Amino acid sequence: MSRPIKATVNTTALSHNLGRVKALAPASKVWSVVKANAYGHGLARCYQAFASTDGYALLNYEEAILLREAGVTQPILLLEGFFKPEDLALIEAYQLTTAIHSDWQLQALADYAAKKPIAVYLKINNGMNRLGFSPDRISALWQTLKTLPAVGEITLMSHFARADEGPAFIREPLQRLEQATGMLQAPRCYANSAASLWHPETHHQWIRPGVVLYGASPTSCAEDIAPFDLRPAMTLSSEIIAVQQVAAGEGVGYGHRYMTTTSQRIGIVACGYADGYPRHAPSGTPVWVAGKLCKTVGTVSMDMLMVDLTDCPEAAIGSPVELWGAQLPVDTIAQAAGTVGYELLTAVTQRVPFTLIA
Repeated sequence: MSRPIKATVNTTALSHNLGRVKALAPASKVWSVVKANAYGHGLARCYQAFASTDGYALLNYEEAILLREAGVTQPILLLEGFFKPEDLALIEAYQLTTAIHSDWQLQALADYAAKKPIAVYLKINNGMNRLGFSPDRISALWQTLKTLPAVGEITLMSHFARADEGPAFIREPLQRLEQATGMLQAPRCYANSAASLWHPETHHQWIRPGVVLYGASPTSCAEDIAPFDLRPAMTLSSEIIAVQQVAAGEGVGYGHRYMTTTSQRIGIVACGYADGYPRHAPSGTPVWVAGKLCKTVGTVSMDMLMVDLTDCPEAAIGSPVELWGAQLPVDTIAQAAGTVGYELLTAVTQRVPFTLIA
């Protein structure tokens, strides 16, 4: 029999979350961001849950082709654009939309003899300092793109580095964008997950929600998204596979980084860092065991972790364990481990079997 660990993806939760986000921006179209294998949920497993979306946004051609060959007809946006000039033939063949963020990409478009114009997203570097052109170049670049036979519709695209930190961190970058693009008659796509939730002034023609579609918070604080009725889509679960009664003064796990001060009943869970659970999660990280909130103890092992069952006498071998999910938000685990929910969702490894539920 296989190990009891599994990840369950609730497709109804995915569809519900998309509906909640669409309701926040009724005048905008929605790119459902499904990069990183749909944030670890499995693109092939769950893209149909977003069937009502206006478009899908991702990074690599393999995922874009998967969607096209599965019958997806909505626009598909390559968020990092293309990586070599010869990629443009593939973009044209599969009718993809590409981001443009570098001068060499502009030159590649100028040199490309397209049979059908390619839709592009002109990326503006608005303080993130990753990809994109400086705001003072955008007007001229837009004019240049309009002259290229290979270029179809042009959309202005940007990203907010601190949209999850409150209105004060949106005003200046939004003003900078408006100063640079105010005279351009072009659709805009600025709002990421945080801006989609909290900053309606950024919505414009398109929004680009990502992690919120999966029921996790852009701030990695579950309480922050509670008002929006978003539902966790992934539950990572396992079982207790052994129980140890450990005397006071004993060590638990590698390095004995946890020492008991009283006699404790310790449960061993079939889940470790090789499954995607964070090794750096400290003792005290919440775990849901047999309907009760328990805490981890000791260092997370490759294949196992330990939980204190002292206050959960009903727990025994075979008792169900939720590592994160419907009862325990992934953001709660992320906060305890000093990371973000994004990392945990995308880190679940291939050896963990996935199950779909509706």
